[in-house]
Amino acid sequence: MTNPLALERQVCFALYSASRATTAAYRAMLDDLGITYPQYLVLLTLWERDGRGVREICEALDLDTGTLSPLLKRLEGLGFIERRRLTTDERRVEIHLTEAGSTLRSKAEDIPAKLAGATGLSNDELTELRDVLTRLGESLQASNAHSDGKKKS
Repeated sequence: MTNPLALERQVCFALYSASRATTAAYRAMLDDLGITYPQYLVLLTLWERDGRGVREICEALDLDTGTLSPLLKRLEGLGFIERRRLTTDERRVEIHLTEAGSTLRSKAEDIPAKLAGATGLSNDELTELRDVLTRLGESLQASNAHSDGKKKS
């Protein structure tokens, strides 16, 4: 009889272990750029589209402003971004890349290929893995939202 609580059978542990290993692989590459993994994620959103609002970055990364604000402050201190208050609504802040932040993009372009090579998985396997993990996250978020709604009733 198999033990349903055996550590090696747990999806949560496999995800946790893979996440730690992935973050460690990124850390080695990002050290050369002088940024952390969470800072890299913020920069990815800005390299995709510069001039995003703080709330929009929070939504893209599934972070709250209390977590994002220190990341932005540090990136600003490193000279990679600048915050600009909107003249039309001073409560809103847009985040823009500086010239150094834009230049950093070209230095980071080989990171996805390096990580892919480190995994030992084919491009098709990586694409499938990403898609499955995206579906998993969406399903669990929907399930959690549904459960939260039941508790509030």
